[in-house]
Amino acid sequence: MKKTLLATLLLSFASFTFAQQFFSPEKMVETGVYYYPEAWNPSQWDRDFQKMEDMGFEFTHMAEFAWAQLEPKEGEYDFQWLDKAVELAAKHHLKVILCTPTPTPPVWLTRKYPEVLVQFANGNLAQHGTREHYSWSSPKYRELTTNIVTALAKHYGNDKRVWGWQIDNEPSHYGAIDYGTSVLINFRTWLQHKYQTIDHLNQAWGTAFWSGIYSDFNEIEIPNPSRLTAGAASYTPLVDFKRFSADECADYISLQNKVLKANISKSQFVTTNFMNQNGEADPWNNKDLDFISYTIYPVAGYTSGLGNQGFRMGDPWRISWANDFFRPLKGMTGVMELQPGQVNWGSYNAQPYPGAVRAWLWNAFAGGLNFICSYRFRQPLYGSEQFHYGMVGTDGVTELSGGKQYRQFMDEMRELRKLYKTNTLMPKEYAARKTALIYNMDNQWETDIQKQTYLWNQYNFVTNCYSAIKSLTVPVDIVGEDRDLSGYPVVIAPAYQMVDKALIEKWTTYVKNGGNLILTARTGLKDRNGHFFEAPWGDAISKLIGAKIEMFDNLGAELFAKVKLGDKTYNWNIWGDILIPDSETETWATYADQFYAGKASSVHRKLGKGTVTYIGTVTKEGTFEKEIIQKAYQSAGIPVEVQPNGVMVNWRNGFWVATNYSSDNVTVNMPENAKIIVGCNEIAPAGVTVWR
Repeated sequence: MKKTLLATLLLSFASFTFAQQFFSPEKMVETGVYYYPEAWNPSQWDRDFQKMEDMGFEFTHMAEFAWAQLEPKEGEYDFQWLDKAVELAAKHHLKVILCTPTPTPPVWLTRKYPEVLVQFANGNLAQHGTREHYSWSSPKYRELTTNIVTALAKHYGNDKRVWGWQIDNEPSHYGAIDYGTSVLINFRTWLQHKYQTIDHLNQAWGTAFWSGIYSDFNEIEIPNPSRLTAGAASYTPLVDFKRFSADECADYISLQNKVLKANISKSQFVTTNFMNQNGEADPWNNKDLDFISYTIYPVAGYTSGLGNQGFRMGDPWRISWANDFFRPLKGMTGVMELQPGQVNWGSYNAQPYPGAVRAWLWNAFAGGLNFICSYRFRQPLYGSEQFHYGMVGTDGVTELSGGKQYRQFMDEMRELRKLYKTNTLMPKEYAARKTALIYNMDNQWETDIQKQTYLWNQYNFVTNCYSAIKSLTVPVDIVGEDRDLSGYPVVIAPAYQMVDKALIEKWTTYVKNGGNLILTARTGLKDRNGHFFEAPWGDAISKLIGAKIEMFDNLGAELFAKVKLGDKTYNWNIWGDILIPDSETETWATYADQFYAGKASSVHRKLGKGTVTYIGTVTKEGTFEKEIIQKAYQSAGIPVEVQPNGVMVNWRNGFWVATNYSSDNVTVNMPENAKIIVGCNEIAPAGVTVWR
């Protein structure tokens, strides 16, 4: 355990040192806001930047949607207006993040080169007048992208007023699938590179099923579910096309990164703002960026949260998950778009709960972010986002509720900086429970394509497990399976369906060396091609978990069975593994009804110096899984601090931060000698408490 703790502390220090290249450690986090000078009268720019400075903002963000203004005609560039905006921002002590304008190509480009547009399943091309409607695979779009990015980089690459660069904006197609000719050509090339021979592809795709055998890569089409009569013969092509599309997106981002890096100062960073797990891009593919950042809007009509006001605050885990998903890749990250207030594009657009915006800001800070940026400064007067709040309202002057909360947070942060101490190490008891959650997009794509039960949602299940861990006041890194696990006392791999022998051996070695591994249902069922193993059901992990998986069960939405843990009984209906434990394996939970009543649901065993816990039952609420996870920490001798439902507690730079996402007042668990800096130990809904 001492070696594990030392590795954790050294990893934190290494990440801290790397971050100093672009960020000032003593500032901890810097706060900024989007601005669109091209949308406002130039006579108002100085006033707007002055207002940003007065409110406490430290940087601004410009130009990601301004290609038409930057290159009004092909090969003719106009940077004078942007020069003026950068000059005025610097006048008001605002650093600048510049963006490449590729999400919105100008009209001249799409009219002259229509082949750059996304092509839909029916053969129609995307229409001008939206965003992210270009094809990642288009050679012409890549050529034109290189031209505009090179021109921008040469013009601003050594401008000390420019802090860094954002590539594109939320790289994705927002759910659209590109069926263009260039996509098909690149997909076939990608498949040939992956499989080498058509025989290997046929084997991986299982084309012997339903007479689907290919004799040449040129026979392959882009999988198109709208053209199928009886479902897909194989799901592997669908997963491969997801993989390919994510690689195409990453390659397009890398193209811009290479152009920027060839022309800009080493003091300027390069990032982009991925949406968290939108299913089209895999943010971890872009390891070539200095770091990756993210976009998040906690309240937009897609969650009920906790209690009767939870829909105004968002899910308790959502911001923490994003922090822990994006930060571990390079040891630093930031949120490029954090909701400023009411938005316009949700299924319904409620006003956030009073104080919720400030709570999100504190939650973002607590997750180790180096910067926080909000979209946007001014509420627009025209365009599709007219109802989208900004820092100031439609008059361009009056601070809206979110703006006031940003001002309050920035005031509080300046006070907190006075208490900052260098080289503050994570408390030993907190580091001793540090956990890695192993994740990859393949499992999300594969299980969501072949759900087995319509109640299955991979993202919901994984985040339920994550939320359970965070409720125990545990620091989490969400990592890929290539990560060295030796620095983590606990590792969890939720619903990790596709595995290989090397991964199982890695997990086994981790446990034997003293690690504590938590696995769940839908783990180890398939190989990397999505095939079942030619072995007994669940055989890939049976030796590791110390139990055989006899079978599994699914129930409908209105049907509930029961599982018993200790003296508590829980309802379940999504997934249930029926287990036969080995003689040395403990049974922690059993089924309380159905024809397999009394059989094991969840088990625990010792292996070498460590432990393995297997959670075989999946519930809608996740309360059962939460109890098993807590029991696993306690069984391993790792003390945890259970927080009230909806409370997120994180440690950063010597400060503890608690945010309350529940609809009730709660009392946070803190030491008796805690010195409260912000708030009090009883936290109101959307409230924040900071102590040391």
